[in-house]
Amino acid sequence: MSEKSAGAILSATIEKIRDLVDTSTIIGEAIYAEGGVTIIPVSKVTYGFASGGADFPSKNQNELFGGGGGAGVTITPVAFLVINDGEVTLKHITAYDNAAERVVNLVPEMFDKVTSLVNKSKKDAAKKQLPADAQ
Repeated sequence: MSEKSAGAILSATIEKIRDLVDTSTIIGEAIYAEGGVTIIPVSKVTYGFASGGADFPSKNQNELFGGGGGAGVTITPVAFLVINDGEVTLKHITAYDNAAERVVNLVPEMFDKVTSLVNKSKKDAAKKQLPADAQ
């Protein structure tokens, strides 16, 4: 078996996986919302790869090589880190049939939390603008 050809297939497969999966895939980029809230998505990444090859005897050449490789990657959102006023909470996404359902079912809760934080910030700002004896 040709080490050079089999090695090239394996190297190309691993390089493609490396391009697809890195740490920013697992811990996503921070999302900054009004009111000082930071939301960081957390995902589960599952991947696998396979490659193989074989030498074939030939009368015209010393050896012929045939081979192939492939990879698969699954990225599943599992939670969000929510940072507010120095407090960090982890919001798990409950188990549903697919990732789209998980995200859709999490949106109302996140929307309520962000809305309440924005409203609190507006009330605090309004209190700061009132004279001291009006509070």
